Amino acid sequence: MSSLTKHNYEAKALPALSALLGTKNPNALPKIDRVVVNVGVGKFLKESNRIEEIRTSLEMITGQKVVSTKARKAIAGFKIREDLEVGMRTTLRGKRMWDFLDRLVHVALPRVRDFQGITLRSIDSYGNCNIGIKEHLVFPEIIPEKVQTIFSFQITIVTTAHDKAAGECLFRAIGFPLQTVTQEASLQ
Repeated sequence: MSSLTKHNYEAKALPALSALLGTKNPNALPKIDRVVVNVGVGKFLKESNRIEEIRTSLEMITGQKVVSTKARKAIAGFKIREDLEVGMRTTLRGKRMWDFLDRLVHVALPRVRDFQGITLRSIDSYGNCNIGIKEHLVFPEIIPEKVQTIFSFQITIVTTAHDKAAGECLFRAIGFPLQTVTQEASLQ
């Protein structure tokens, strides 16, 4: 199990990708551009202490400050007013992105209950990967005894791939635990 770093990506994954995709120019090969971590706090709109706990937990997981996302317009049916904080997100690039991906692949995903690999349906038609984490407790930075609010969040891994096949090749070359086609068919 090699660590997921930019150096390992350049040393091991790029030659494999070049052979798989038949591209000699390393700049034309797909790479990971950024990682966006997003959480919605809709259930806890009236509880500011829970929102603060989610904020600090997300900052501990990602290693950087989060940005609040606010409602653009009021929706009476959901009791949402304009400019009300409905979520938070953070965008990771560079070293923090690689550190987060390493912890995600080697520590957090194996701790997910009944984890059998990331489904191929998680990769969209542009080669980006979207992963939903149901419990934030799978990350080692979170101490379960101190947690009052368990929340789920979304991780979007944005790539420079132009299609789903190139994105899948990129994630396999890097070492993401993607399901095979036969695994996915047996789960349905």
